Amino acid sequence: MADDSRTENKGAFESYAAIGDSFTEGVGDPGPDGTYVGWADRLAVLLADRMPEHAFRYANLAVRGRLLDQIVEEQVPRARQLAPDLVTFCAGGNDIIRPGTDPDDVAERFERAVADLVGAVGTVMVTTGFDTRGVPVLRHLRGKIATYTAHVRAIADRYDCPVLDLWSLRSVQDRRAWDSDRLHLSPEGHTRVALRAAQVLGLEIPADPDQPWPPQPPRGVLDVRRDDIHWARDHLVPWIGRRLRGESSGDHVAAKRPDLLPL
Repeated sequence: MADDSRTENKGAFESYAAIGDSFTEGVGDPGPDGTYVGWADRLAVLLADRMPEHAFRYANLAVRGRLLDQIVEEQVPRARQLAPDLVTFCAGGNDIIRPGTDPDDVAERFERAVADLVGAVGTVMVTTGFDTRGVPVLRHLRGKIATYTAHVRAIADRYDCPVLDLWSLRSVQDRRAWDSDRLHLSPEGHTRVALRAAQVLGLEIPADPDQPWPPQPPRGVLDVRRDDIHWARDHLVPWIGRRLRGESSGDHVAAKRPDLLPL
């Protein structure tokens, strides 16, 4: 059975490739030049800090909006070709939130991709879903997400993969961990996930990813309703419109770091 906190080399990875969707691309965490940073980039920095200068190489193949089959078709073969010491694999979330999808079926396809990867790269770290009990709209999908998360953990056990368990990361239950669209993490949320990922890989980390947030004044009912109206207008309605038109936020978007390069 896989041990989520173990790693034989204690985080001494010389190369890392991240594959996935908007979560791994880093949406919600913009850098100074407008390019998204995100938890995977932040994890790469923590890994690089343990290596001699220019010895560490990193690729991020993730593209927002990608479904599992698209990730398997576009990113998994590239990750196999790069053959890094570490791959983080987060996929299936965009499938699960779509009406009519079966988490058991998505998990079967996810497992085939994991089996493909573990034979070609050093370590494959898989990622669970978040607990969405406090997230508008997505709270109604909590059962599907929980089922898929259970599958991911079982797959990790079968293939001896470390698990980035986001369901148990309590700090991301705070609304400050989320961007205004309520679908993607804020910069601080991405930072918390990066710290937890490094912790899972056995690195010494500079802060506790589950440290409590600073207290804040309670919000009134009118403030909450006003925020909900703004969110629905600015984010929910456009998201529904893209679904109806068969469009994706990732159309015409390419991977930001398609090659293993020094940071």
